[in-house]
Amino acid sequence: MVEAPTTGSNPTEADTRAKIQAVLFDYGMVLSGPADAAAWSRMLAITGLGDEQFRPAYWEPRHAYDRGTFTGAEYWRAAGRYAGVEFSDRQVQALLAEDTALWTQPNPPMIEWAARLQSAGTRTGILSNLGDEMTAGVLRRMPWLAGFYHRTFSHTLKLAKPEVEIYHHAAAGLGTAPGHILFVDDRADNCAGALAAGMQVIPYTGQPEFEQEMERRGWGGLWQTGRLDADRS
Repeated sequence: MVEAPTTGSNPTEADTRAKIQAVLFDYGMVLSGPADAAAWSRMLAITGLGDEQFRPAYWEPRHAYDRGTFTGAEYWRAAGRYAGVEFSDRQVQALLAEDTALWTQPNPPMIEWAARLQSAGTRTGILSNLGDEMTAGVLRRMPWLAGFYHRTFSHTLKLAKPEVEIYHHAAAGLGTAPGHILFVDDRADNCAGALAAGMQVIPYTGQPEFEQEMERRGWGGLWQTGRLDADRS
């Protein structure tokens, strides 16, 4: 059984050395790169909307999609309603494909680190807010995701970050107590949720900053080799 969280803040550096037993990754903007501008332009062309009308319609129902309240098709119809238009079945299918293309630009340094961790036998997991069609599309386009020990996609649980229960689910899937999991996410609210669940957290604000923080916390060896005992004295 995964032990209950006991703290809402990161342990001291002296306490964290050698305690990481698994690394839990967000997918979007951590393992994947920024949104593909070309895919966004294609979505604008499919909808016939301008950016100022399309952007809020894209984001307003997104959390409900990620949480499994909407299927992919339902999400796009809700986005259309928000923008004051009705998308045809053909438009919906095209938008589903381009939405996947939007979020499948790889982030090589973090993908390569995940591979080092896996080669060293360190457990890796994914905890991502993704809807059903996005999950299917991402898995098709990113076959290396099969190498992760456990994957939690929000729509399957009818939960989404930063709800604390979803972090507990990911920890149970990794077979690791939350306090021994390093969680990496680009969003401050998702990082706060992980802290509330008792995990150790590094916000991903950029590659240089991430590597510097790993070094600062004494985990440079874990970054370089992926081995859990790399930083043990």
